[in-house]
Amino acid sequence: MNKAFTKENDGDGEDDFEEANPLPADVKNYMTPTGHKMLQDEMQHLLRVERPKVVEVVSWAAGNGDRSENGDYIYGKKRLREIDKRVRYLSKRLRTAEIVDPEQQQKLTRIFFGATVTYAGTDGKEHTVQLVGVDEANVSAGKISWLSPMAKALMKAEAGDSVELKTPAGIETIDVLDVRYLIAQTHQ
Repeated sequence: MNKAFTKENDGDGEDDFEEANPLPADVKNYMTPTGHKMLQDEMQHLLRVERPKVVEVVSWAAGNGDRSENGDYIYGKKRLREIDKRVRYLSKRLRTAEIVDPEQQQKLTRIFFGATVTYAGTDGKEHTVQLVGVDEANVSAGKISWLSPMAKALMKAEAGDSVELKTPAGIETIDVLDVRYLIAQTHQ
């Protein structure tokens, strides 16, 4: 069979799987405006900057002859598959996104999606987190998914309330110190 009609594959098996959906089937894909813009920017960067560069390298490498031992060609094709897979994932996530602007929350004293919460754990240390969509969660930046156990424990509480968080070590009492809704920096 002519090689032009066969699928080239480096044998890693990754092509058969899409990125796992981090949301349960019946849960809405809530995002802050900032998180939505972040995903849009990532997708545009992949499509307008990174993918064209990789396509250029693959085209150049393909013109060098034997592709079976051509590292630039093999790596480039693999990277193109990774980019295309990520673009498909981002497209789907953006298409199903329900943007919830924290500035539009009605009950600003209660904890809902988009709230920035300062709380004290049983150790007495203060922590500040923002409840955001699953795609924008970043624990090191203080952004936790609204579906996380911590967010679920905090949901609907107010400053001054104590809530219980179930952890592997047992139940931890958390004291809510402050609830606020920050104005997004990325409105355009």
